[in-house]
Amino acid sequence: MHDLRDEVDDQQMVDRLAVNWRTARLDEPTRELLEFTERITAKPSSIDAADIERLRQQGFDDQGISSCVQVVAYFNYINRIAEGLGVPAEAWLAEDGRQRSV
Repeated sequence: MHDLRDEVDDQQMVDRLAVNWRTARLDEPTRELLEFTERITAKPSSIDAADIERLRQQGFDDQGISSCVQVVAYFNYINRIAEGLGVPAEAWLAEDGRQRSV
């Protein structure tokens, strides 16, 4: 198993993200990026040039924005396939997105 917990030292922050990223006390660029990714998932046709410009103003370059869009699109795609085929969630993942207790 490899996830965000393997990438950061603040495990409480990871738990806050898993439960609700909006209340996880994130910096403004990260919040802006997560709002953008949420819109890509829920309303992709609503994204326009102003959204890209807001990300640039938060310090993201075009390569980073492109990478973000591609990663989000891939995860949306693979999740739809898994859900469409009835693949169960990973056994280690609890309903709230956190790692199950062992």
